[in-house]
Amino acid sequence: MAARIKRPSVRRLLLAQSAAVCLVTAFGAWSGGYPDALSALLGGLVAFLPNAYFAWRVFRYQGARYSRKIVNSFYRAEAGKFGLTAALFTLVFVTVPPSNPAFFFGAYVVTLFVHWLGPWLLRRPSHT
Repeated sequence: MAARIKRPSVRRLLLAQSAAVCLVTAFGAWSGGYPDALSALLGGLVAFLPNAYFAWRVFRYQGARYSRKIVNSFYRAEAGKFGLTAALFTLVFVTVPPSNPAFFFGAYVVTLFVHWLGPWLLRRPSHT
């Protein structure tokens, strides 16, 4: 019987990104009120939603037998993430321009930097 390959769980990474969005939004609400909180929330969502899409699409196949499909799904997920990011930036700046660009881009960058915690958050427990 072949060992089943377990897909990596990205739930903790996505929860950490959600927490970062919430913290920056709360800081925006505390320091500048509703407009700054909305700017921070929009910036965090522009970073979070494409990352969630990427995580959903990239881990569809596993195993050496599916190596070509793995590479194709990675490139499609990355292209979709890029397109979604561009579309969300356009949507935000056309429909609801941020009142405080510092909070918008700050939340965007902080949410992206949570990826640096990825190896720690995605670590599998040792069975030894």
